[in-house]
Amino acid sequence: MMPNLELAVIDNNILAALGMQQLLNDLIPTVEVSIFNGFAELEAADEGQYAHYFVSSRIYFEHVAYFRKLGRRAIVLVNGDMQIAGMPTFNVCQSETALVKAIMGLYHRGHPQGHPQTHPQGHPQGDADNKATLSPRETEVAILLAKGLINKEIADRLNISLATAITHRKNIMEKLHARSLADIIVYVIMNGLADVGEL
Repeated sequence: MMPNLELAVIDNNILAALGMQQLLNDLIPTVEVSIFNGFAELEAADEGQYAHYFVSSRIYFEHVAYFRKLGRRAIVLVNGDMQIAGMPTFNVCQSETALVKAIMGLYHRGHPQGHPQTHPQGHPQGDADNKATLSPRETEVAILLAKGLINKEIADRLNISLATAITHRKNIMEKLHARSLADIIVYVIMNGLADVGEL
């Protein structure tokens, strides 16, 4: 069995750190996410065991040399479309679906083969058996939902009634045990039904 992926979130804003931890745990359920409420906490505990370091931009700029030596393992959390030369950034000021797509994009770029054990049985995005539970039409609807189409657009695109599109969406949510559209997006990406770049 492959060892769990360990991630670190370093942010003075504990609510933002907890939110990032929850999002990462929801998307990659067996990942271990450690939260550090400042650089001193991280430095005391860090033995290089983390696959990625999600660090607030403020802490990053206060300790540039430390995070630069980590290379692409350090991901700077920014507000908006701020770019930092030579460093991957992650815009935390976006919608839930955009955050999911961005995290899944980071995950697939960093781990193109994926980690089969990171998505346990029963989790909507990782249960390979779920792929078979969706009918071909439900799979089409799931892909269109992941691409951001609304019920009316899906009905028009597939030449079905609006009521049928809504019923398919409801069935998909139930079959995947999805709590939100974000779960459908993750399912579509993790099961190879669409690439992150297509969504």
